[in-house]
Amino acid sequence: MTKVALVSTTYRGEGVRQAIDLLGIKSFRGRSVVLKPNFNTADPAPGSTHNDTLRSLILSLQQMGAKQITLAERSGPGDSTRAVMEKKGIFGLAQELGFSIVNLEELGPEGWSKIEPKESHWSQGFHFPRIYLEAESIVQTCCLKTHAYGGHFTLSLKNSVGLVPRRGYPYMQELHSSPHQRQMIAEINTAYSPDLVVLDGVEAFVDGGPHRGTRVEAKVMLAGTDQVAIDAVGVAILRLLGTTPEVSLGPIFEQEQIARAAELGLGVSSAKQIQLITGDAGSEAFAARVRDILARD
Repeated sequence: MTKVALVSTTYRGEGVRQAIDLLGIKSFRGRSVVLKPNFNTADPAPGSTHNDTLRSLILSLQQMGAKQITLAERSGPGDSTRAVMEKKGIFGLAQELGFSIVNLEELGPEGWSKIEPKESHWSQGFHFPRIYLEAESIVQTCCLKTHAYGGHFTLSLKNSVGLVPRRGYPYMQELHSSPHQRQMIAEINTAYSPDLVVLDGVEAFVDGGPHRGTRVEAKVMLAGTDQVAIDAVGVAILRLLGTTPEVSLGPIFEQEQIARAAELGLGVSSAKQIQLITGDAGSEAFAARVRDILARD
């Protein structure tokens, strides 16, 4: 079993803190943390990570004793990573809260390592940032949304695409032109394993995405340590809200991103292995509806 904390809320800051507390992660004491947000673009959440979510998550990690926090990300397509971070005010936030920034787009060859998963749909593997491969602890925060360009949904597993370089290698062309795109998304996640994932579902895109779509107030925050479980719960919530045929079709654990990730041993392999935990009546009522959808799997 793996636990996924669910908080029904419209307040991102408090939602992040409550979800982490429910999960029971007590400490990052003495550890350096590398943080992966969703900065594909600078569009408002859920197009990108909301600054309130990022602020609360960083403050929570600091309160849990993290000795250093480094946000490491690349953006695109569209604006450069530096431009996205400038539009979102991330450099100012870093100065205020005392965390570091690594722009993966500006790394030289020494900042990357080649990953070649066995039986992968990637023709020649892919490069991955050494800062993540060498990290003491990794935390990821993602959004709740669909994906209009072949991924079907973009939650925790899909957020990892931002760790594969756009420059120097035709990886994004290979990914988006492949009939195996969703399996390839899952395979990126063989390179690393987050210690904590926080999914901001205060607002969601139930179609379109990743930068624009039909916006719905989902009023939920999730936290967990298992990317597959987070994505399964995220898909269940999208179905509850009413979403695209691709995301709505069939058992959740037959969705190709989730099925491939489970096959690779990246997390749970069944909805029966997910325990939703809540801390108040409103959250429990929401969770009961999500459990009903998961139970159909």
